Amino acid sequence: MSQTKRSEVKKERRSFLNTLLKTGLVAWVASVIYPVARFLIPPKMAKLNVSSIEVGLISDFPKSSSKIVRFGRKPIIVIRKESGDFKALEATCTHLDCNVQFKSETEQIWCACHNGLYDIEGKNISGPPPKPLAQFKVDIAREKIIVSQMDLS
Repeated sequence: MSQTKRSEVKKERRSFLNTLLKTGLVAWVASVIYPVARFLIPPKMAKLNVSSIEVGLISDFPKSSSKIVRFGRKPIIVIRKESGDFKALEATCTHLDCNVQFKSETEQIWCACHNGLYDIEGKNISGPPPKPLAQFKVDIAREKIIVSQMDLS
């Protein structure tokens, strides 16, 4: 083989190896970046249009008790007051979206994250919560408790 043919073959090999290494590097970078991007950019979630849910029977709620249930994608707290009336409020604090709890001894709603307090009507009364809890409508039909969204009209 002549000298020029050998140098051409070497150039072709070198070119092939360079292309192979560059392709491998690009594939490796993509395999690292893709999972990180998928983690940082959350998937689109379809909105659930829930207008009402059945929470349970009146007998499931002793006086001055509560229960947290799902209303679509968000939790709500259903409270039976000492008077026997029912109240339904969003169960996430308006400060940092922590779940709230019902304190039966004081009939207040408490956020344990930063010691925020709401009254039984959902109004913020102390701590860092900036606004009241969203309210839901409670109806009773044939001993069943039905919670629905408030009419905004």
